[in-house]
Amino acid sequence: MKKYYLTVFEKDGTNVLDETFEAENDDQAKEIGQEKLEEKGFSHHTHRCAAPEGHLVLFHR
Repeated sequence: MKKYYLTVFEKDGTNVLDETFEAENDDQAKEIGQEKLEEKGFSHHTHRCAAPEGHLVLFHR
């Protein structure tokens, strides 16, 4: 399992969510990240989900 980092921002740049979770691979991490955003009501906020290697698996601006 790899640890992924999910971050959500307000329009002014304020960080409103900074969370880590584990997933088997990038595809699973993207699904988990999208589910977390939906359940917390942040799907339309600027967000990113980064893999432990540093690349983005999910991004919305």
